[in-house]
Amino acid sequence: MSKSKNGNGHAQSGVFGSPDRVLVKRGLAEFRSARPVIFSTQGSTFLLALPVDGLDEARLAAFTQLCLPAEPRLVVTARRARALGIESAGAVALKVAKGTTSHVIYSLVADADPNEEAELHGPASETASAAIELAKIAQRLPALLVAEIASPASALIEPPLVVVAADAVLRFRRDEQHALEIAGEAKVPLQGGLSTRFVVFRDAVGGGSVAVIVGNPDFSKPVPVRLHSACLTGDVFGSSRCDCGDQLRLATKRLNEEGGGVILYLEQEGRGLGLANKMRAYALQDVGLDTVDANTTLGFDDDERHYGIAARMLQKLGCTSIYLMTNNPAKLDGLSGLGIEVVGRKPLHAPINAHNRRYMTAKAMRAGHKLDHLMAALAAEAGEVQAVLAAEDAR
Repeated sequence: MSKSKNGNGHAQSGVFGSPDRVLVKRGLAEFRSARPVIFSTQGSTFLLALPVDGLDEARLAAFTQLCLPAEPRLVVTARRARALGIESAGAVALKVAKGTTSHVIYSLVADADPNEEAELHGPASETASAAIELAKIAQRLPALLVAEIASPASALIEPPLVVVAADAVLRFRRDEQHALEIAGEAKVPLQGGLSTRFVVFRDAVGGGSVAVIVGNPDFSKPVPVRLHSACLTGDVFGSSRCDCGDQLRLATKRLNEEGGGVILYLEQEGRGLGLANKMRAYALQDVGLDTVDANTTLGFDDDERHYGIAARMLQKLGCTSIYLMTNNPAKLDGLSGLGIEVVGRKPLHAPINAHNRRYMTAKAMRAGHKLDHLMAALAAEAGEVQAVLAAEDAR
């Protein structure tokens, strides 16, 4: 029996995935459960890492004990370091003084005005950068407690900690699109008499982005397509803080009028941050930051979205020539080189209101979104202000 098991080992590995990819997925599950992971390199160094997201006093004490004789450091991205007053080209490691509480650590990675001043230890290693990448994929804050350890065996804990190859993490996001498969599909009639077909895709970690095929598009010709990042607050509850829900409904209406098209409803809440981090960004906006600065203050890029999954979804549907319904030119760039021909762009101008005005202005002025109707309104207002000032000067 053991002979059969050993003889089939490599075949089983091929069926269930390469060992490196399997371990990355297990590492994701650990990070999502606020448990530590060990990262290995081709050398003999090992990095023990624990996400700050989900940290409490018990986890902090247990992690500190696991690190002995080393002392934990706090790793943050260059963007978060900048928010803390530290200029760096890459991720940095901060000192963690003895007695530092989990509340103080969280404040250092997420608050606009931290409770304590950050003290630089030095640049973070490439292995630590891989740990940050895994935290981002897990939609956790990109900040971790880390410590170098001699070997996985030195972290005495049951069950043993997952050991993940750092370079496998850096390849994972690029490779995950190839594991995309259609999980299920069905016709779904929508309000207003719209005929649609929902095609649900399952990715490498069980996510479920959806292609909503409106009407009967002809995939032998360029097809109108909307890449729509999921927005629970706007799409479902009609939030006035953004234009997402309005854009989704406008896109559905236009696709129906044009005889058919595709909406890719992508699991990219909060421009790829995830719902929890989106709420944290909202809280920072409530104390004065705009949408760009809120994201970067949390340590993220302004936009963390990747479009390899979208390209693969379109290919699976047999749709390789499209024009995009979007105000965001970055989406066109994001699909370039991925086997999808983008023949043009059509804008989706949603209504401006008192709640989303600042958000949309930041998208136009700082993120390059083509919101001509907003810019026209701002120009008109500026002209009115100038006229009032001129009239006052003339008195």
